[in-house]
Amino acid sequence: MLIVQKYGGTSVGNVDRIKNVAKRVAKTANNGNKVVVVVSAMSGETDKLISLAQQISANPQEREMDLLLSSGERVTTALTAMAVEDLGIKARAFTGWQAGIVSDSVHTKAKIEKINTERVKAALDEGYVVIVAGFQGITEQGDITTLGRGGSDLSAVAIAAALHADACEIYTDVDGVYTTDPNIVPGARKLEKISYEEMMELASLGAKVLQTRSVEFGMKYNVPIVVRSSFNDNPGTLVTKEDADMEQVAVSGVAYDKNQAKVTIKSVPDKPGIAARIFKTIADANIVVDMIVQNTSTDGKSTDLSFTVAKTDAQKTRALTEELMRGLGAAGVDMRDDIAKISVVGVGMRTHSGVAATMFETLANHGVNIMTISTSEIKVSCLIELKYMELAVRALHEVFGLEGAVQK
Repeated sequence: MLIVQKYGGTSVGNVDRIKNVAKRVAKTANNGNKVVVVVSAMSGETDKLISLAQQISANPQEREMDLLLSSGERVTTALTAMAVEDLGIKARAFTGWQAGIVSDSVHTKAKIEKINTERVKAALDEGYVVIVAGFQGITEQGDITTLGRGGSDLSAVAIAAALHADACEIYTDVDGVYTTDPNIVPGARKLEKISYEEMMELASLGAKVLQTRSVEFGMKYNVPIVVRSSFNDNPGTLVTKEDADMEQVAVSGVAYDKNQAKVTIKSVPDKPGIAARIFKTIADANIVVDMIVQNTSTDGKSTDLSFTVAKTDAQKTRALTEELMRGLGAAGVDMRDDIAKISVVGVGMRTHSGVAATMFETLANHGVNIMTISTSEIKVSCLIELKYMELAVRALHEVFGLEGAVQK
């Protein structure tokens, strides 16, 4: 079998943990498998590099930031290869670009365009375990890029897809996907399996187990993904195609995201083309907008337009919208980041009614005001004040019976 394994920052957080990873890799290889390992930077390393950059410049160039941040994964890659070699297994370390990962040129959040697998395949055929630095690639012009937070997940799934691997194992500090964050709800249950769609929603809504784009990639290329802990041998959670069992449960999980900022442009002219102009400007800056609400115009001339972005993009968004405001003749721009998005997710929502009503009623009974609502076929999200986040998570987890739910 050909197995791709990814180890996150906590799994390779120090020398002892890297040696522990090497033992797992060696065991997999000694069982007769070809193995590709994707590693993240050691825990805290990326934040250290960001801090160094900010000490140099308040607004460092994104191209140079990518060059800087990609170094964290390269260190782990070399150390992991050394540790595997020390156990008597041949290992070869590659940077993202040496492994053939070619991306677009959007620095700090690049998308993978293709993977040239020849060099990795040749190393595997020669009996090497291949260790690849995650989170990074290279443009056609030769510039180093990074794939955004959690990008090592995407590296692993993309490599698994390109190599037609039999499995992609994501090793982290939790032993699977839970119905919600066990740090908030100790009785949260681990799921035996979850659909790509549910996992993608949970990931996009704040669950930090997998990066959203990695799940999307896995679904597109039908890559079996298993989320497991690198600290024990417990069975993990399989992320796979939807099946009939999954549809029997209305809600599979409760997610939260406190990395949200709400931007409101006040008294925007209420006429065709204005919203398109605003959101095209934001999109051109590579900022992802999430929830959008436009109030009904009371005078037929102006309206308030609110939307959410990631906190990391908040100041950049504010600067753009303030510049737009002057050109549009709007009254002003407000921004607040003391908010959180709470979501319930489940493919069973397609066949179960009343999920939204139950959610709204539960929040109301606990005195939680809803600012904004967003829905899809398999999720309902509400924007609330940050101070009520944990209360809301616990209440929703209880009302939908997730604590006592049978594992999928």
